[in-house]
Amino acid sequence: LLGVSGTSMEKNITLDSATIIELSCRLDNKYSHLKSLQVTWKRGNETIRHIDKTENSWSIQLKILDSSKLGNYRCILKGEEEISAIFYLQVPKIEGKEKPIVSYEGDSAIMICKSFGYTPIAWTWYKINGSEQIAINDSLVADKYVINSVSANVTHLKILKLTKEDDGVYWCEAAFELGRSKGNLKLKVLSLMVPLKPFLAIVAEVVILVTIVFLYEMYSKKKEKCA
Repeated sequence: LLGVSGTSMEKNITLDSATIIELSCRLDNKYSHLKSLQVTWKRGNETIRHIDKTENSWSIQLKILDSSKLGNYRCILKGEEEISAIFYLQVPKIEGKEKPIVSYEGDSAIMICKSFGYTPIAWTWYKINGSEQIAINDSLVADKYVINSVSANVTHLKILKLTKEDDGVYWCEAAFELGRSKGNLKLKVLSLMVPLKPFLAIVAEVVILVTIVFLYEMYSKKKEKCA
């Protein structure tokens, strides 16, 4: 705690399995002169009993057995100033792809999700259809989807014979002992006419230009003949 009144320090703590963890707040030495501090640890509106480790350090011990114990924990120091710190206990984050994956009708597309530093128990892929999440089972639709695990930390979803119906949002979900984490990916399926449009526009311009030149030549010859 740096001792800046009205601000909160923040720290993310990633947990994938059951554990016992100790969270500590320690006042910076240059603010050790602050006296009569009222120290409170909270999770939401729930006050948690803490331990005075030293004169300027306060801790809580947590037994994290399931996702119900994850969330935000806050220590608050009140005296001449109010100083606080927030700890975010969360399951590992999944990396998808921020930019949409673009492919064409009839082609295939591969989507990738990764978990860095933590190994999921299992992976699941979903297709978003309106407000519904539809689980993708590649064994039931083998001619459409192929799910591969390059390693325990990486999963691939390959979609074959793309159609406009495949366009949309997909989720990859990693299951950990303490909960689930999702990655968001977007697939954009374009018609084959899209890359042809600039070419067809150029061809149309050339045809119009050639026609104008031809008509002008015909008009010039006809004029010379009349003369």
